[in-house]
Amino acid sequence: MQASETNKQLVNSDIIKDLEDAVLGGVRRNVLMRDLSWYKIGGNADVVVEPDSTLSAAAVMRCLKKHNALFTVIGTASNILFDDAGYRGVLIKIADNNFNKLSFEDGGIVRAGAGLWVPHYVRNIIQLGLEGCVHAIGIPGALGGLIIMNGGSQRKGIGDQLVDVTIVDKDGEVRVLKQAECEFGYRSSALQRMGCIVTGATFRYARGDKGKLHNEALNLLVERGKKFPRKLPSCGSVFLSYPEMYEIIGPPGKAIEDLGFKGKIRGGAQISPLHANFIVNTGDAKAMDVLFLIHECRSAIMKKSGFDLKCEVRFLPSDGELRQAHLQADKLYRDL
Repeated sequence: MQASETNKQLVNSDIIKDLEDAVLGGVRRNVLMRDLSWYKIGGNADVVVEPDSTLSAAAVMRCLKKHNALFTVIGTASNILFDDAGYRGVLIKIADNNFNKLSFEDGGIVRAGAGLWVPHYVRNIIQLGLEGCVHAIGIPGALGGLIIMNGGSQRKGIGDQLVDVTIVDKDGEVRVLKQAECEFGYRSSALQRMGCIVTGATFRYARGDKGKLHNEALNLLVERGKKFPRKLPSCGSVFLSYPEMYEIIGPPGKAIEDLGFKGKIRGGAQISPLHANFIVNTGDAKAMDVLFLIHECRSAIMKKSGFDLKCEVRFLPSDGELRQAHLQADKLYRDL
């Protein structure tokens, strides 16, 4: 997922009309964002638009540029915390039903649409006996979002095997970027700063043992099932895991648990009793509840160890750009 720049035009009737002309039947108004979010939190978005191809995505971006409109690109919104006040811009949703093509070529070449559900994508790669993405088997979300975040597990990233990625830039131009141009880092990429739409990508994987890959994937899923809360809405891991922390205070979940915060409640949000790097929605959580718990954890870790925990989860303000959730938490609660 990506965000637009600040100081953008909020939604008005002219923007809506042009979007409806650009994507026939793909524009919805006053959409409840909690229905889009894994967190089940958030007010109404003024507009949600779902392009059905790279060309229609380009038309959307040209429309938004023309109006200097506020926008954010989302996939499954599995790591986004939406504002209780809603969103006054345009959400561009890259959905699985529109960007789900998957094809294979000799030499371990895979071409994939950005809307593909990540576990489904990984299972297909394993079935071919190709190795390099098993680590992502249990990660919920769309492939495009995983690429933008260089997501993965076991401190691996999906960008390691990427050959190129197809994007629509802020000017509405379709571009193909090579791996080096993406500047992949730990849970980061240049794509995050570009405000673009990812529509597809090409990967190259090495040949592996299908049986071993299948067993590795199964073991990862079993391990995640034991450790991570699954029954309540969440965004997955809240805080980034820094290997340099491990020898001193351990990974974020252990560090937060050692502070006695496991199970801590604020409103309808709770630091999971099962894994302290998860904040779950117990039924009626507000975004402000989650942000408060984020601030509490960060402040306590900083005071104890000097480590500045940063968030994996992103927060989308009602009239601003997508940002790491701790930035919003600090803004709201730094004076407490």
